[in-house]
Amino acid sequence: MIKNQPETKNQKPKTKNYFIHESSYIDNNVVIGKNTKIWHFSHILSNTTIGKSCSFGQNCVVGPNVKVGNGVKVQNNISIYEGVEIEDDVFLGPSMVFTNIINPRAFIVRRDEFKKTLLKKGCSIGANATIVCGVTIGEYALIGSGAVVNKDVPAYALMVGVPARQIGWVGISGNTLEFKDGMAEDEFATYILKNDKLEVLRK
Repeated sequence: MIKNQPETKNQKPKTKNYFIHESSYIDNNVVIGKNTKIWHFSHILSNTTIGKSCSFGQNCVVGPNVKVGNGVKVQNNISIYEGVEIEDDVFLGPSMVFTNIINPRAFIVRRDEFKKTLLKKGCSIGANATIVCGVTIGEYALIGSGAVVNKDVPAYALMVGVPARQIGWVGISGNTLEFKDGMAEDEFATYILKNDKLEVLRK
């Protein structure tokens, strides 16, 4: 074991407030919120904080030093690296990818060059999408499956393609907004589009 590295232990939950499958590993100094579930073959690294009512599918790696909000759903085969911060109610589709280095080399250590990536409340990332480090994805934005995001994404934006481009707007419901006379609505809000800027009036 490398000196000063935290020892990996298959820790059992100290309370019944959350669930960890017996095949998963939890390092030291990890905080897990009430009603969170961590399923098969996952590894939560040291100094990571996970909020309440989250769900992690099979084969997920989180951390070290990662913060995950409440109500986050992480599907199978996802690694959330140091430098990524996830706010509440974010959805991460199966096998989507984060990075944390712009110019990686196997023979150069660049841990002090990790770029911050921020996923804001309620956004959704489609299956197999790639989020290049250093970007912010706005509230309730929706990233289509297989897209490659390499720049900041506005709140409520619908993004597709390689590289990702905006093709429309989505509501809090996740449905594409259809505007009439500059207005659209869903069960959560009314949306006003003017000069390519979106105003959201919550119901």
